[in-house]
Amino acid sequence: MKIIVLGAGVVGTTSAWYLARAGHDVTVIDRQPEAGLETSFANAGQVSPGYSSPWAGPGVPLKSMKWLMMKYRPFVFWPLPDPHLWKWLLQMLENCNSAAYDRNKGRMVRLAEYSRDVMRDLRAETGISYDDRQQGTLQVFRKQKQLDAAGGDIDVLRQYNVPYEILDAQGCLKAEPGMAAAAHKIVGGLRLPGDETGDAFLFTQRLAELATAQNVTFMYDTTIRSLQMENGRITGVQTNRGLHTADAFVLALGSYSPPLLRPLGLNLPVYPVKGYSLTAKIMDEARAPVSTVMDETFKIGITRLGDRIRIGGTAELAGFSTRLRAPRRATLEHSATDLFPGGGDMETGTFWTGLRPMTPDGTPVIGRTSIGNLYLNTGHGTLGWTMACGSARVLADIISGKMPDIPHEDLAICRYG
Repeated sequence: MKIIVLGAGVVGTTSAWYLARAGHDVTVIDRQPEAGLETSFANAGQVSPGYSSPWAGPGVPLKSMKWLMMKYRPFVFWPLPDPHLWKWLLQMLENCNSAAYDRNKGRMVRLAEYSRDVMRDLRAETGISYDDRQQGTLQVFRKQKQLDAAGGDIDVLRQYNVPYEILDAQGCLKAEPGMAAAAHKIVGGLRLPGDETGDAFLFTQRLAELATAQNVTFMYDTTIRSLQMENGRITGVQTNRGLHTADAFVLALGSYSPPLLRPLGLNLPVYPVKGYSLTAKIMDEARAPVSTVMDETFKIGITRLGDRIRIGGTAELAGFSTRLRAPRRATLEHSATDLFPGGGDMETGTFWTGLRPMTPDGTPVIGRTSIGNLYLNTGHGTLGWTMACGSARVLADIISGKMPDIPHEDLAICRYG
């Protein structure tokens, strides 16, 4: 079957890879000159299934008000006159209860754990490397109430047999000795030894090369304008280079997916949540992270990528703005220098921002739509890198008429009615 994948980020590129491996004739269309140049370019670098949690949960509305008052804010809100923003916020509020949180986290962990296993198989099969490390991740708690509140997440980890360790302050330092100078600021941590780290951009670029060798065609510098539909099916995608036809179409455009679907009568509740990162050269190996440390207070991930440190975080609701804001950099620097003082050269670090495609329930949208030959693989939020391989494999199985390895019905757009 001839398939067009729209989007060459980590989700679109992995989709193309697994579709090609299933025997399909695949073309990828993207407006950028290379793969992985937008949200996949400089994310936090974590492949963290165990930390796969929806942002919507009990107490989050009250917490978000407190976050807005912090000097180093993990959450920033610009009240734009955008009806799509307000509708998305209302849907998110509907998920801020215990039952919804448990349901959403459960399916997110299910998909993320599967994705990590699929990625391991891919690495073994192809030898692909991307500054990857398989040394676990550590969530650090600065306050006892944060450690106490981890119980609910641990219950889900147990349900899905995800290995974990509860550590005291000394246990945290044993796992991450670079935090020795910050020992008095830590009360404990949650370590997930099965989690991994890596550079999503390097992965996407190298997988695109491997996919090209599998006869996948990448059409770069091509602007996608609209999807053409006749008799209940997509007949082609209109671009600045003309109309391109196929038997089936996969939409993997992240935050830019909903505008293409609205003219077709499909309302996809995905909204951009702006994230920031800072990439710094390591100055002192002994003071740098071994793998990834999650600073629970500031919602910041600090990751070792080869000879670099990637600091990523912040949730900013600012529409499609990609403006780099100095206060957000200050938050990243504060978290990293507070836990790993002297570890990286923050002053010369590269500051970046990207638009994470977030659903109101945290779970990506994968699978069929009401339009017979149109499929979705989008809405992964902060977990596109974590869930990319598993999402792509599930989608390729669905399109190929094969039963996926994990339950997938609750991942489709139909869950929104």
